[in-house]
Order: sequence, then structure tokens, then C-alpha cells
Amino acid sequence: MDTETLHTRRESRRRAVRRRRRSAGLLALTVVALAAVLVAARSGGSSQETRGAQAPGARPGPAPAPTAGASARAATGRPGTEPVPILMYHVIAAPPAGAPFPGLYVTPGELTAQVQALKSAGWHAVTMDQVEAYWRRGVPLGPGKPIVLSFDNGYHSQFTQALPILRRVGWVGDENIQLSGLPPSQGGLSQEQVRGLVAAGWELDTQGFSHADLITLDTAQLHYEVAVSRTVLRQRYQVPVNWFCYPSGHYDATVIAAVKAAGYTGSTTVVPGWAHPEDDPYRLHRLRVLGGTSPQQLLALISSSRGDPSAPSSYNGA
Repeated sequence: MDTETLHTRRESRRRAVRRRRRSAGLLALTVVALAAVLVAARSGGSSQETRGAQAPGARPGPAPAPTAGASARAATGRPGTEPVPILMYHVIAAPPAGAPFPGLYVTPGELTAQVQALKSAGWHAVTMDQVEAYWRRGVPLGPGKPIVLSFDNGYHSQFTQALPILRRVGWVGDENIQLSGLPPSQGGLSQEQVRGLVAAGWELDTQGFSHADLITLDTAQLHYEVAVSRTVLRQRYQVPVNWFCYPSGHYDATVIAAVKAAGYTGSTTVVPGWAHPEDDPYRLHRLRVLGGTSPQQLLALISSSRGDPSAPSSYNGA
């Protein structure tokens, strides 16, 4: 074989080797690229699944901070002895012209200032169930001074205004809803808004179906307002509904007996004062917050009402 032919064959073999090496390198790069794509796809899918787990229509925002007396806190076994003030709110809006009860309207600005003043003074919001757990089993409510912010009737402004105001400081409220007589067209909460309050950590309690004067009802009507309303709410929202709130604060021995028979833990009145552990749990005091109350006036009202006497055995607003 001549020299030229030998040189040609060697050059062909070298080119073949280079081609195999390039092919192997391209294959390796392809494998790496595919692996990266798969990892990214899996990561993106996980993020999408997480986003998809949010409730339909849920608004982004910080979750409510844990409130004192949460279930994670261990009971001491020693019943709590300290009283707790319960504030009473209604509509969180400016009163419209000609409103029959303008004092029931607290503006969002007033509520914001009151909450900030309470927080600065060392108060923090808890629920009625947490108060009961402290009084009966010693579940701590601290640090700080516990207070309940209750909202009566179920006005939609309690969702649109009170909820975000309390959420900003990590607080929750106690919704005393009535099931009928206050439709959304007249300012009532929708079922979806009630679910939004529950999801945000608010406690759901009730005033019954129609805000009827319970003292005037017969046995069947009273059972419907007190017991059936609790059953409906428990089934609809899957929450305990342990507390009843007397419409307009009216009650007597017959009404109290119906509330007990329905399985409620207790009930709240409109008689001014703090709620004390030694009081009848079916006649607990509350403090009404009227429109135009300044933060300083609210703090003074709370401070001056601690020692008020127990609620009467019956109350009809007279």
C-alpha cells in the first residue's frame, strides 16, 4: 500500500472518531436539557397546584394572627377568675339620612381608631368559646388583656369593613347573626360572606331567625327561633354555634330555659358591664359601642364598667 493511500485511511478514521465524539457530546447536552425541563415542569406544576388549592374567590392577604387562648395552649386545670369585657357593634358605616337608630352606626374610621387604641392599651381580641375555655378549664387568654368584639344581626358591613380592619391587627370577631329578616338587599350578609368570616377565624353565634321579641312567643315559635336556628347554622357552616344573643336584649326565665335546652353554652345580653366567670352564663353583660364614641371614651367606658352588678333575672328593655 502506498503512502498516500495509508494517509487517506488514517485521516478518514480520525474524522470518524471526531464525529462520534461530537454525537456523544450532543446527546449528553440533550439529556441535561430534558432533565432541566422536567424539573421546571414539576416545580411549576406544584406551584399551580398550590395556587389552585385556594378557595374560589378568595382574596389574597395575610392570614389572621393566632389569638390568645387558641386550642394549641394547654389548659391548666384551674378555672380562670378574671372577667372579660364584650363590646357590642352593629353597622360599620356612616348613618344614612333619616336612620331611625343612628347610634347603631359606627364608621370604619371610628372602628379603626378604636381598635388601634385598644391594641395600644394592651387589649387583644378573643372569642366567646375561648373565654369559656379559660373560665372552665384554665386555657390561657394571654399575654395581654382579652376582650371580645361582637357584631349583631349580620350586616354586610361587618364583612366588608370590620373584617379587614380587625385582620390588619390579627384580631377576630364574634358574629351574632340572624338568619332572616335582613337580606343582602337590605344590608345583610350573604352565605358566602358568612363563610368568609368563618374562614378568617371569626366565631359564628346567633340571635335566631328573625330578631323576634322572644318573650312574646309561644313554645313552638320560641323553639324555632332558638333551637332550629342553631341546627340550621351548624349544618350550613359546620361550626359549633355555642352562644345565643338575645334580640334587643329581651329575655326571661322561659327564654333562658329554651336556650339551655337547645344546647347553647351561654348567652349575652345588652345589660352594660363586663362578663364575669361567676355570673350566670346565660345572662352575660356587654358594652354597647355607639357611633361617635372616641377611642378615649371607649377606653373610659371599659374601665368604668368592670364592677357593674350582675344582670337581672329578666330584661325587656323597659
